[in-house]
Amino acid sequence: MDRLESMSILIAVVETGSLSSASRRLGMPLATVSRKVADLESHLKTRLLKRTTRQLSLTETGQSYVAACRRILEEIAEAERAATGEYTAPKGDLTITAPVVFGRLHVVPVVAEFLAQYPEIDIRLMLVDRIVHLLEEHVDVAVRIGHLPDSALVATGVGAIRRVVCASPAYLNIHGEPAKPFDLADKQCITFEGLESAHAWSFGSGKTRQVVPIHSRLVTNTAEAAIAAAIHGVGLTRVLSYQVADLVRNNALRVVLDRFEPTPVPVSLVHAGQVPLPLKLRAFLDFVTPGLRTRIAREPGNVSAS
Repeated sequence: MDRLESMSILIAVVETGSLSSASRRLGMPLATVSRKVADLESHLKTRLLKRTTRQLSLTETGQSYVAACRRILEEIAEAERAATGEYTAPKGDLTITAPVVFGRLHVVPVVAEFLAQYPEIDIRLMLVDRIVHLLEEHVDVAVRIGHLPDSALVATGVGAIRRVVCASPAYLNIHGEPAKPFDLADKQCITFEGLESAHAWSFGSGKTRQVVPIHSRLVTNTAEAAIAAAIHGVGLTRVLSYQVADLVRNNALRVVLDRFEPTPVPVSLVHAGQVPLPLKLRAFLDFVTPGLRTRIAREPGNVSAS
């Protein structure tokens, strides 16, 4: 059995979602694709794929094995390019993920500059407001906003973002501007449930930390909806500073309680930490890290990581 060929076939099956689709992509008979995968499972003495009449998915063992196959094949390709002298410049495909608004405001401009400098690298950019599993979803680099749990992933800090409370000037003119966190008790609030509790907001940190009960007149699952409601005068909302930076500059929203803000939220670039690191990924990290640090540091009150 040609194990490298079998690994490549398995990856094609996973990426296309079916044996028949992999057969078409590879230009290989369906029976051959099916047999190669079966031979690989027999060699490993374990099931890699769960097959039903409607879909095909990886078993838990299959997920870790496919991730290892990707690393092995990538390393072989790197070694061959280096040995033949072909690899004079970074090349290949990268998949990147970031939160929607942060991605649009900060990641897209830096990626555009990167693509102009590296014409042989193509990027797939996924902007989603959820935690993406790097191995399961075949992602090379993720921009994460928030404190990171302990894991085998490698993280590089690029700055920190403030959590700000803001409202429309019209709302504050009518209902008054809170001078301290506990003044929120008689205010209307809008909660983005991905960032805050709908019942209490935390201010300060360490010994000065205060947890203040609030009344959420509106709870929404996107920051954009919370911000739009605040502009319409529904109440005060709490979001990340970059999400409202332009609106604050244009006086559509006004930040309040800034003296009581909690510790800024870290922003990190996260990847699986392959050894050796693929040249295309190393080039991307080396280029994007200082670019994001500069952009984050430009926002008033934000913190750059060095």
